[in-house]
Amino acid sequence: MLKKKEEEKVLDVNASMQGSLVFSDPVNLRINGKFDGDLKTKGILQVGQYAEVRADIHGEVIIISGRVRGTILADKKICLLSTAVVQADISAPALEVKEGAIFEGRSSMIADTMELKDISRYLDIEENKILEWASTGKIPAIQDGSKWIFERKRIESWVKDTK
Repeated sequence: MLKKKEEEKVLDVNASMQGSLVFSDPVNLRINGKFDGDLKTKGILQVGQYAEVRADIHGEVIIISGRVRGTILADKKICLLSTAVVQADISAPALEVKEGAIFEGRSSMIADTMELKDISRYLDIEENKILEWASTGKIPAIQDGSKWIFERKRIESWVKDTK
């Protein structure tokens, strides 16, 4: 028996928009117009060649071929294609910059461990709630003196198991 292939969720934005966009379910998002604001997405975010984005961006995989200014945080990978012009501070476990891409800013690699502020941003949950969960064992964490450390792979597994 063959399984029916799951339809790919694609949102193609060709308009000029501003504000906050949050996608809690995975979606492949392509921005081809102008966007100003905050953008949080799961899945693949593509910034098209003629797009102009001024935003704080948090996503899983981010592929840029247009213009982006702001901050960019990727949980998996950032790829700057040859036509990309990026003025941003970026953080990701993997960064790929194609020849011809222009990048001005700071970059940092996401470590295998996260601190409280990082896990709060990653899960989009208040720090106090995470501290409560860590102290009661509801979330995988290691206490190091007065601070908590969260291993990325254990957290990713925990998130999958809690869905």
